[in-house]
Amino acid sequence: MKRIVLSLAVALVLSACGSSVKLDNVPVEDKSGATVGTAADANKADGSGVAKSGVTTVDLDKANQDAFMKSTTRTVYFDYDSFVIRSEFQSVIEAHAKFLKSDKARKVTLEGHTDERGGREYNLALGQKRAEAVRKALALQGVADNQLEAVSFGKEKPAVLGNSEAALEKNRRTEISYR
Repeated sequence: MKRIVLSLAVALVLSACGSSVKLDNVPVEDKSGATVGTAADANKADGSGVAKSGVTTVDLDKANQDAFMKSTTRTVYFDYDSFVIRSEFQSVIEAHAKFLKSDKARKVTLEGHTDERGGREYNLALGQKRAEAVRKALALQGVADNQLEAVSFGKEKPAVLGNSEAALEKNRRTEISYR
């Protein structure tokens, strides 16, 4: 029964996407408002099928990528003994998901870390759970699974040395590293 309803819903949505508007016969006007012809006529003028214009294209991908890399944080922090992503980092996940979806060739390593409290094996497992939580959040945003790799470093690579709560808090993290 669910399949039938789902099939009908998909068919309805797809049929609503159709359009009978002919885009090839749109009148082209010059600045004075006089009709010159249609877009189809302009495309046929030189035989290439491509309308000519004086506008040059600008490739912003490299500039956008550099700006993204400089401005966006690449760290998601966690509470003590937890692998639940805090709501304040949802925008970080969304920004990285959008960036990764725009370039399917880009790959990322999600590095899970813990503070120094707890045993080695426990912290490796907790670091892996933190990295997997970020991986799942990115996948829910539409990032392909083959772009993501989750690894754990446990307590082996602290970001900040020390036993203060501020230092320990900086070590409970997942870092998003682009390759």
